[in-house]
Amino acid sequence: MTHNHVILAGLIGAGIQASRTPALHEHEGDAQGLRYVYRLIDLDQLQLDSTALPDLLTAAERMNYTGLNITFPCKQAIIPLLDELSPQARSIGAVNTVVLKDGKRIGHNTDCLGFAEGFRRGLEGVAVERVVQMGAGGAGAAVAHALLSEGVQLLSIFDVDIRRAQDLADNLNQHFGAGRAIAGYDLWSTMAQADGLVNTTPMGMKKLPGMPVPVELLRAELWVAEIVYFPLETELLRNARALGCRTLDGGNMAVFQAVKAFELFSGVMPDARRMLAHFQSMKA
Repeated sequence: MTHNHVILAGLIGAGIQASRTPALHEHEGDAQGLRYVYRLIDLDQLQLDSTALPDLLTAAERMNYTGLNITFPCKQAIIPLLDELSPQARSIGAVNTVVLKDGKRIGHNTDCLGFAEGFRRGLEGVAVERVVQMGAGGAGAAVAHALLSEGVQLLSIFDVDIRRAQDLADNLNQHFGAGRAIAGYDLWSTMAQADGLVNTTPMGMKKLPGMPVPVELLRAELWVAEIVYFPLETELLRNARALGCRTLDGGNMAVFQAVKAFELFSGVMPDARRMLAHFQSMKA
């Protein structure tokens, strides 16, 4: 199967040098016979912040980029700069994939689908009555939508910014029905009743070491999911595994959001199993 057009994609975010996304896309592009180039646009390295987004988008359009992935801290800041949003990106209020086509910038969210797919594969059959989510940012919004669509009955959302947690809970209740999500306030008692814990904060990343909850709140019956994937075994997961918890690492969401983004950029259906195997073969 040969394709003549070149796909030029990039990732905009802060502190992304360790990202496996470029390698994932380019390796799958090679396997599909595509000319596929994927670049990192690291705000930290460029000494920029999210106020540079308008310039970066304009530059990408001028240089004929096919599309861009968007990560922390730009998933919400990017929205006013786009022409259209997919229904899912609009309901989540966060964008991680922008397709640049015919002079239009179209925002999508592949994080939600990516997390749901990893969750179904890695935590099949877990109890989902009550779940605690740490973080209500752009990734957190996508994960929360995924959790409720996967059957979580009550999602308690904790964020350093209580207002942000409340806004996300309100958004979720509009989409999924009243009382499905709440802004958490007493972490200790909520964790004591929870079936599962999901971390959507950057806490645990190489550059932000630590745990999003005190280790004393973990217990063997709890399942624990993580979206940080550098390192793949965060302090949270290491402690959870030591207690015998079922766990899901951040690699799943990283791969499955890339699978969907690849399809949006190239119009070609990638091989998810091959992408997962390639991700796992890349050593930290």
